[in-house]
Amino acid sequence: MEGMKKLPDESIDLVVTSPPYNLKNSTGNGMKCGKGGKWSNAALINGYATYDDCMPYDEYCQWQKACLSEMFRVIKDDGAIFYNHKWRVQAGRIQDRHEIVQDFPIRQIIIWKRKGGINFNAGYFLPTYEVIYLIAKKNFKLAPKANSYGDVWEFGQELNNSHPAPFPVSLIDRIITSTTAQIIMDPFMGSGTTAVVAQGLNRQFVGFEISEQYCKIANERLERNKLYPEIAKLHPLKLF
Repeated sequence: MEGMKKLPDESIDLVVTSPPYNLKNSTGNGMKCGKGGKWSNAALINGYATYDDCMPYDEYCQWQKACLSEMFRVIKDDGAIFYNHKWRVQAGRIQDRHEIVQDFPIRQIIIWKRKGGINFNAGYFLPTYEVIYLIAKKNFKLAPKANSYGDVWEFGQELNNSHPAPFPVSLIDRIITSTTAQIIMDPFMGSGTTAVVAQGLNRQFVGFEISEQYCKIANERLERNKLYPEIAKLHPLKLF
């Protein structure tokens, strides 16, 4: 929030982000079990590097709405926000994130089918997808021919990344190449996938991340791509 507030109005073309999901504020046993998940010994049970991801739900919703308001302020009149989130069940009822996004101009909902997963709760079926809210200003348009993609995208989860919940490179590549955006922002940068993909596509990026550990990982990935620019052009999704 502090970083975004320093940016001028309408200075960003595109926002691509996925905030912390407030997973540790949970009534279920998925974060308490410690046996499963795609992370070694369910690493996310310990939270992120410098953030434990546990807020009262009302407070969490207000925080995310405030973040989205800043994102919306800084995008241009033809800009958009791709806001990735995930529903979950709390105390037997679904949280579908409507409380967060309801006041913003959602143009489309994209389903990200993640494949696989693990379910600790016998009360509902295995969750296999997340939602990407396309929040767009009035003049936003996709890049030529990008509108031929459907609204269900199947990309596997990223497994070769020390961050406990990274974006898949292929997912971010789909989003950015579907637009003509030249300046891309991610206010929850994590291990830097949005920045790395933007760099590989010769776009500019702005990112914010509170963890020095994740900033180091992101910078190392960016530097690695600079060392092999020609290979990155030929195999952009393999180097990242």
